[in-house]
Amino acid sequence: MKRYFNNIGIIGIPRHDRAFVTHEILYYWLNNKGYNVYVEKKILDKLFLIKPMALSLSGIGKCCNLALVIGGDGNILRAGRALCVYTICMIGINRGNFGFLTDLNYKTIFANLKSILSGKFFIENRFILEVSVYRNNSFIAKSKAINEFVIHPKNATQMIEFDVLINKKFAFSQCADGLIISTPTGSTGYSLSAGGPVLESSLDAIILIPMSPHTLSVRPLIIHNKNIVSLKFHDFPGKLRVTCDSQKILSIKKNDTVVIYKSKYNLSFLHPIKYNYFNILSDKLNWSKKFFPV
Repeated sequence: MKRYFNNIGIIGIPRHDRAFVTHEILYYWLNNKGYNVYVEKKILDKLFLIKPMALSLSGIGKCCNLALVIGGDGNILRAGRALCVYTICMIGINRGNFGFLTDLNYKTIFANLKSILSGKFFIENRFILEVSVYRNNSFIAKSKAINEFVIHPKNATQMIEFDVLINKKFAFSQCADGLIISTPTGSTGYSLSAGGPVLESSLDAIILIPMSPHTLSVRPLIIHNKNIVSLKFHDFPGKLRVTCDSQKILSIKKNDTVVIYKSKYNLSFLHPIKYNYFNILSDKLNWSKKFFPV
């Protein structure tokens, strides 16, 4: 039988320690099938494995061609920002809550994985965003986001005023509690809870959503992902932050410029052959299950 993947990484930090049993069962199941299985070093002390091969996230990215991410969407986001620079596919095994980005249910994992490893899968490449912060025209920091960047004050009760430029041309000014800049992947995350639209994951689009804007005329704005978005800030009290996927934080000062743009890297999701994005939405968002065939 043809082998599509030889080196497989097992990563992810579940919310509950009891979910680590999934890592152990998968490790031995894959080993018994003759795969080279590598475990993320960060979780090794939580597992009961015999002579495991352990690597860092970057090591798994360099060595493996498939990563099994166990947990919820947060684990996918953490792993994805590190692995996107390598030629590796990711598939999520849900041990979290919503699991918009996790395809496999751990209760039926072996039947699904057997099918996938036999070649019944397809790969979806999704773009990600990068942010660069400049101070006095000098670069000071950067990061990536799979879901979104959120620009907000450190004190959540403060309003900020900012200008938005698209491709260095003035677009609008806004007084708001912050601004969400989201990918289609992130359209089912923080963007959705702030009133943004759900976008099909394959769209080449970026969503800009002011948070609690101080005018009723403001609506989310969708632009092509080839555009470069720059933010400049007026006087504001306290400190500002750029939060990346709700996990990594960059600090901003008064005269800084924040530039957000499409990354040169993509995130490669591996899906079962029967994967349907709209079924995921229907299931997770509790849409109507009625279907009337023509």
